[in-house]
Amino acid sequence: MCVPVLAHQGGWDEALVVLVPIALIVGLLVLATRRAKAIQAARASSSAAPDPVDPVTSEGPGDPVHPQT
Repeated sequence: MCVPVLAHQGGWDEALVVLVPIALIVGLLVLATRRAKAIQAARASSSAAPDPVDPVTSEGPGDPVHPQT
């Protein structure tokens, strides 16, 4: 039933066969990019300031990374 309608209608049907999947993929990429940016912005606004003294990399007595000898 659809074959007579979509068979050689001046080329627009062949163009749709290519353009519709491309448009869907582009649309999904746009949505994913928006969601990723929103998540990134939410994490940036809700995260606390990092501790200026990182216990793993700090140098001092009892430091597990740089034990004093």
